[in-house]
Amino acid sequence: MEHLGPIIVFFSEHKFLFTLVVLSIFWVIRRILIKWIWGDANFLSEDQRKWISRTKNGTFTLFLIVLFILWRSEVNEFALSLTAIAVAVVVASKEIILCFTGSIQRASSRSFQIGEWIEVGNLCGEVIEHNLMATKIQEIDLHHGTYAYTGKTVTFPNSLFFTTPVKNLNFMKRYVYHEFHITVKETANLYPLVPSLLARIDDHCEDFYEVATRYNHVIERHAGVDLPGADPHIHVTSTSLGDPQVHVRLFCPTERATDLEQLIREDFMTLYCERILKQDPIAIADDDLLSELESKALHC
Repeated sequence: MEHLGPIIVFFSEHKFLFTLVVLSIFWVIRRILIKWIWGDANFLSEDQRKWISRTKNGTFTLFLIVLFILWRSEVNEFALSLTAIAVAVVVASKEIILCFTGSIQRASSRSFQIGEWIEVGNLCGEVIEHNLMATKIQEIDLHHGTYAYTGKTVTFPNSLFFTTPVKNLNFMKRYVYHEFHITVKETANLYPLVPSLLARIDDHCEDFYEVATRYNHVIERHAGVDLPGADPHIHVTSTSLGDPQVHVRLFCPTERATDLEQLIREDFMTLYCERILKQDPIAIADDDLLSELESKALHC
């Protein structure tokens, strides 16, 4: 105990050095906890991401509290001298204040949590981390209808929550209302194709239709609104140039949306060729495709 006295006196006289020591201790503790939570997993689960975010935010908050206690007298003196230039400081630190208040707004409204899909402006992705200053998401290609991760990580300031609406897309992680359209150049009556196309769509959706219906009811009860339902829907319109256009809407598993779209496009083109153009659909054999690729390779 007699050796602690000189150490305490030394650190009380050298607060900056003591601050560095405290920072190092907190940094080591945080690294150890994050490594323990991470474990040997190659991919983090939602629970792991939540606990990592809590660990980072908790250690940062505790460090700020210790820092305030350590420098309390200096902070009081600085606050008194800061009164004269308070307006200038507020203007200069406006973005930082907005980030803090944006974090409070997000926490109070519970607009999203770690692991949920969100859309902020043109940014879409899964939330992997958020703190007092910024939010980090794993970008998802939502606007092109693939619902796949792009491999890009996007970090944006929390001040964006005051100027841009935040859309929670968490229900889209499992099932999604996938919409697309098919345009043809020839002027033709496409309505006779609708019943046959719906029948083929029902065949493609048969294996998950019951689960989709139940999940659709769950979303309706949670949101308190009447959703379109799990049945596929088709309607025919025309473009601004007068070309016929078929719009298709599906309620399907998110990971199968792109494959189902391709199957339905293939079914439509087959029906269109057989009934409208009165010709057999063109089928390319594997041997012909291979020979074509080989011929292109020879010309290169």
